[in-house]
Amino acid sequence: MKDHCSHFIGIALIVASLSIPVLIGAAQALVYPAARKTNQVDNYHGTQVGDPYRWLEDDRSAETAAWVEAENKVTFAYLDQIPYRKQVKDRLERLYNYARYSAPFRRGEYFFFFKNDGLQNQNVLYIQKGLDGSPEILLDPNKLSADGTSRLMQTQVSKDGRYLAYAVSTGGSDWEDARIMEIATRRVLDDHLEWLKVTGLAWAGQGFFYSRYDAPADGHELSSKNENHKVFYHRLNTPQSADELIYENKAFPQRFHVIATTEDEQFAILTVSDRGAGKDGNALFFRDLSQHQNTF
Repeated sequence: MKDHCSHFIGIALIVASLSIPVLIGAAQALVYPAARKTNQVDNYHGTQVGDPYRWLEDDRSAETAAWVEAENKVTFAYLDQIPYRKQVKDRLERLYNYARYSAPFRRGEYFFFFKNDGLQNQNVLYIQKGLDGSPEILLDPNKLSADGTSRLMQTQVSKDGRYLAYAVSTGGSDWEDARIMEIATRRVLDDHLEWLKVTGLAWAGQGFFYSRYDAPADGHELSSKNENHKVFYHRLNTPQSADELIYENKAFPQRFHVIATTEDEQFAILTVSDRGAGKDGNALFFRDLSQHQNTF
């Protein structure tokens, strides 16, 4: 650790000594792309609030794409002329390039753990039979998309170790799609759950709880307002349209509702929280599933 710190201090001194003339010269030459202003004004309880750049919220428009591209040209033209940038990157890469493991967990006769070989974008999920078995890759999220924009957000193995539920986001979106893998065969089932957000995947019997919003309007998937967070229960090998609504509270549309289950799957724990700054407190409920199954 002492060695690493001394290297970082050395890098910092180099940056400090070289950055002043480079950055000042670059800053003087920066010409930012013009952003069009509009007359958009909103009335909030009698107060007029201008929002002249509302058009930039349309992430699908050609004008927004062109503005972002112009901004990126300015940014990378500035970054590319820093002479020590590559040396810093190479040094940090060498320091970070080592195998890392998560703590293992057990389901039945199998152990599960995550491993990163060093420079992988995402940790890979492994499975191992017993303490002496050979580790095998169960799910490699780095292969979920060709362009590397799909990210593994959730993984939960059922209590009996037969199924893996996992959720993936694409392109940096908050939306998650959930799938189910039969672990013994590595076969991904036909089950496909959409529009998950702020969710867990909590196994209980032959299915699991999850949280979602209603599907947004076509073309507004990344810009629509999300309200009325709901908890559903999904049974294996059934369509999402058949999922059972477990909990919602329309009186408080801005609240989050997330369910977890205990390791023995006997109890479901519902956490309710307000989103946004200035909100106070949360609430916690539980249900004995052996007595009341899925209802709260």
